[in-house]
Amino acid sequence: MLKSIGDALIAFGPAGLFVIGLLDSLGVPLFGGVDALVIYLAVKTPHVAYIAATTATMGSMLGNLLLFRTARYGLRRFVGDEAPDGKRQKFRLWFQRYGLLTVFIPAVTPFVPLPLKVFVISAGAMHTPVSRFLAVVLLARVIRYFGEAYLGIRLGEDAHGFLLHNGWNIAGIAVAMVLVLVGLIRWYDRRRAEA
Repeated sequence: MLKSIGDALIAFGPAGLFVIGLLDSLGVPLFGGVDALVIYLAVKTPHVAYIAATTATMGSMLGNLLLFRTARYGLRRFVGDEAPDGKRQKFRLWFQRYGLLTVFIPAVTPFVPLPLKVFVISAGAMHTPVSRFLAVVLLARVIRYFGEAYLGIRLGEDAHGFLLHNGWNIAGIAVAMVLVLVGLIRWYDRRRAEA
């Protein structure tokens, strides 16, 4: 089935990946996912691999933005704007400081068993600034999809196997990046408090 979807995408070109990226980021379950299709297109049509990665990134950005906006404005109807109690306030403060890191990890790597949609909805519900949210998703998706396109071009049919074999290493690198970022945030907060 993945081959027939891939063949259809090749017929539609990178525009097909835009639609798949949009639907996937909105939470529509898709067989194979964007990752496998980016690799497939990179292997079969290397000359459009980076264009395909770009359209997948843009589709994913739009889908995540729509989900984020729905959470931000849709939840307000049900929850209202009342002041949160103590636990919700603590969570809100924590999410304002570190929440976008929880968006970054599942957005940058498909190997961590964390559903990105939950964190996108949380970011919207916690009124995270849209520009910061989009910057984090853009950075994560560029790293992920352009990396997969590069692997598809360089490794050909072995690219998917490479990702499966090294998935935990890639996830470990993403977690290490997040830990460094958390350390930098805490260091910056201490310096600001001392000043």
